[in-house]
Amino acid sequence: MLAKRLMWIAWPAFLVAGLLEIMVFGLVDPHDLHWFGHPLALSRQGVYTLAFFAFWALTMVSSGLTTLLSMSPFEVNRCPVSPDQRPAECARQDGCC
Repeated sequence: MLAKRLMWIAWPAFLVAGLLEIMVFGLVDPHDLHWFGHPLALSRQGVYTLAFFAFWALTMVSSGLTTLLSMSPFEVNRCPVSPDQRPAECARQDGCC
């Protein structure tokens, strides 16, 4: 289930990052960008690459937050320890420690 959720997060974020890359650099030339008043010391490909991964990271955070907020209370409160390995002092024996 974890791999499936990671794909729910990574794949849409990848697609949106690609669209953002096209939209931003369709309007902005990387050689016109400045960082704290100084021109960037990167090639166009370097700027494209760093921007893509920054867009991808930001959209993965957004998709991850959406996935986290869509979890049911059962999934959030489920005990990760199997019933036969739970300690005797476990308050709830029906699925949560």
